[in-house]
Amino acid sequence: MATITTPRLTLSPFEPSDWPFFRRLREAPEIMRYMAAIAPETETRRQFAARLTTPHTFVIRAHDDATPLGDIGLQISSRYREEADIGYTVIPAAQGRGIASEALRAVCEYAFIQLGVKAVNAYVLADNGGSVRVLEKAGFVRTQVLEQAYEINGVRYDDWVYRLESGAA
Repeated sequence: MATITTPRLTLSPFEPSDWPFFRRLREAPEIMRYMAAIAPETETRRQFAARLTTPHTFVIRAHDDATPLGDIGLQISSRYREEADIGYTVIPAAQGRGIASEALRAVCEYAFIQLGVKAVNAYVLADNGGSVRVLEKAGFVRTQVLEQAYEINGVRYDDWVYRLESGAA
């Protein structure tokens, strides 16, 4: 599996030793409020096990520190091999420092150049202003609004669809 480096970051495949980080991330209410309900540990372990074998999923770290700052993953469509969906999470202490933006740009470049992907899609809750800014700063364009399409803990949210096409950034 690939490792991606940027000027400040190393994006490396998940390792079994990343479990405590992944669990903390998926149990943090301030993170999960934009993703999903906090799942039972058995479900979180299942998700983590999938990360260990899924290609194009990475832990984000600074070059000079082994502490995980977040994760980012790319899922190539099984139906349309030239399209992929991307998702990312950054711990609160690392937010606002350009970490998500740098990782996002690097993974999109990897998708376009190494994997032959022509377009990357991202879904973000309308309420998640930080992630909206990250996507727009990276050149993603909002293509669709899915009204009240996503539910977390019994509350419905608008889901915004963003897209970046190869050569657009």
